[in-house]
Amino acid sequence: MKERIARAYPYLLLAAALLPLVVIDWLMYPAVAGKTLLFRGLGVITLAAFAYLALMGQAFYWQRLRHWHVWIPAALCIVAFITSLLGTDFYRSFWSTFNRGDGLLTLLVAVEFFYLILLYADAVFIARFIKVVAWVGSVVALVVTLQWLQGLFGVDLPLVPVPDGRIGGTFGNAAFAAGYLGMTIFVTVMARGEASGKWRRFFAWAIALQVVAIILTATRGTILALFITALAWLTFTAFRGNDVVKKSARIALVSTVVITLLFAGFRSSLATIPFEPIARLATISLSDRTVASRLFVWQGVGSEALQHPLTGVGAEHIEIIFNRIYDPSKISEEWFDRSHNAFLDYFAQHGLFGLLLYIALIALALTFALRLLKRGEAHSAPLLALFGVYAVQNLVVFDTAMTLFLLTTLIASALVLERAPEKPTALSRRTTLASIIGVVLLVPLWPIAFEPLLANAYLAYGYRYHVTDVGRANEWFMRGLSFNTYADLEYAYRAYDMYTSHQEPALKGDALVAAYGFACDTLATAAKHYPYDARVATYYGHVLDTAPKGVLVDETEEREILARAIELSPKRAQAYYILANISLRKGDALPPSAAKRAAYLEAIGVVEGYRTLVPRDAEPSFILASLALAAGERNEAARYAEAGLTLYAPGATIARKALKYYLAIEDVPHIRDFLEDIVAGEPENDTARYDLAKAHYLLGNRAEALRLTKELRARNPAMLETDQAFLAAITAYEQSL
Repeated sequence: MKERIARAYPYLLLAAALLPLVVIDWLMYPAVAGKTLLFRGLGVITLAAFAYLALMGQAFYWQRLRHWHVWIPAALCIVAFITSLLGTDFYRSFWSTFNRGDGLLTLLVAVEFFYLILLYADAVFIARFIKVVAWVGSVVALVVTLQWLQGLFGVDLPLVPVPDGRIGGTFGNAAFAAGYLGMTIFVTVMARGEASGKWRRFFAWAIALQVVAIILTATRGTILALFITALAWLTFTAFRGNDVVKKSARIALVSTVVITLLFAGFRSSLATIPFEPIARLATISLSDRTVASRLFVWQGVGSEALQHPLTGVGAEHIEIIFNRIYDPSKISEEWFDRSHNAFLDYFAQHGLFGLLLYIALIALALTFALRLLKRGEAHSAPLLALFGVYAVQNLVVFDTAMTLFLLTTLIASALVLERAPEKPTALSRRTTLASIIGVVLLVPLWPIAFEPLLANAYLAYGYRYHVTDVGRANEWFMRGLSFNTYADLEYAYRAYDMYTSHQEPALKGDALVAAYGFACDTLATAAKHYPYDARVATYYGHVLDTAPKGVLVDETEEREILARAIELSPKRAQAYYILANISLRKGDALPPSAAKRAAYLEAIGVVEGYRTLVPRDAEPSFILASLALAAGERNEAARYAEAGLTLYAPGATIARKALKYYLAIEDVPHIRDFLEDIVAGEPENDTARYDLAKAHYLLGNRAEALRLTKELRARNPAMLETDQAFLAAITAYEQSL
């Protein structure tokens, strides 16, 4: 038994390096969840194998633990656990969420692999590990490139996942893929250094492929991190080494500076080219919407984090801070659970000591890479560049399980390479104890990996039927929830999305009632378990607001949950609008009377109160215009609409709110303007495109109306049949030409 486990043990250590290739289609979040669950499961299995081997007298490099700096990762883990125990909700901190699966458990496994490799690795194992990572990084880069070619040529390639948004390869997210590849590039450089002949040429092409893949992801943080690291390296090399090296570095440095200046000079032109990586780089500025959002989040999260400088809020609770600072006029994203700055994340979650230990971990990596560089070790330069890129890119992104694992294992490798060759030693043999502890350590595999895996799979399976067969979908959902895992929060989020986006508009009768019942019950349970979660409270209030006819809703409960949502996120609009809807429903049910008008005025008061919190946001002004018009206050409605126009910035979401008012007063010029903004923001919205054609026709711009109609005739001819009168009119105009 010992011999078999001993032979398998190094492959267990290497197995986690293969996880970036894993995509499990039958899971919710197939590109991320599978990696994290398998990573955690491997952590359990590998730890059990290590404990068994150690107690059976297997030799390890125990003397490496005598150096104080190797305990920095453990100290970081301990501080993270302590601050999370003192924080908001340790359960959530430990397990994290389904969509990414970070949290204390993943940090613990990453730190575990640091020590397992530190205790086991020698130069031969590290060389093997480097080759595995280089190959995996090359395959990930190939998938990214193939995804780009799919989009370019409009074909579907076998085994290549279709990207959702920007190209994310096997990570499903462009930033995650780029962050990983930004590290594997330099591991591949190390692999090339050890290779010879055709394999050396192969790894050279693999490096180029990974660079291309990062560019194709259009992830500005990683691209800038590579650029800054390259610039620093060229500057350093320009003043060191022999004359040939210095001369080449100086030429490259000057060329890089010139190209950068030319790029900056032609930035406005480059921003319009139809190649997203270049266009995104060219749009970087303080006024760029994404950059402005990030700066707002950093400022807000940093200020809130200073309220708890020592303890933080605990792992996985940055969203609590974000919800408090959320302002729709200053940020485009609706929900955030990361600040997109790993250093700020550590400070906000784990306080000052957490931040200092995270910085110390990176400093440890850089220090030992520099020591290797001074000694002239082969892997020193790429290791130093890798740790530099990691540090720089994490100023604008955040870790995933795969990048954190790669960081900790490469730090352990650097520590091993820096030390003189040592001899492994063995503990006293404890055969019975080894077997007992080995088996006991495998027990957590069920709750850590298998139960969440099943809950995830059942969620994904039920999702397939949530419109076509509600009963069947709910049955699978209940099976998934029966495991009592941390999946309950994700089930609540999905229940809301399924009900409000798909089921409520499409279903009727008993099916709709069943869908509503599941969504309502799941969100109610989650609201009790996670009372600090503004998202759950808001979603629950929205579902209650859209109850099917005949289903009674406790108004007191609805108002209480909405009040909680407002308390947790004061500037988020949705809860205010739902509160206003309660009054509007009362008004709509009454005949024209003073009571009806009073109900409308009550709704106006709720939205007016929200408008005072976000005076630079146009949306509440347009909503107030519609409400005032419904209450018979036409002058007030016009005043609100005018205020909205002064604040309005083109965007489909707010344009729809404004459109409702201008449709009611039949103001065709404004109807046309807002429809144009909707079509610009939603090119696939054929309904808005057809309405825009009608608006142009009414305003006498029949040529433009005909152009839009021809577009619809080519892409969605059924849409033209929805308005026979307009179709006849535009057809007559076309025939008259």
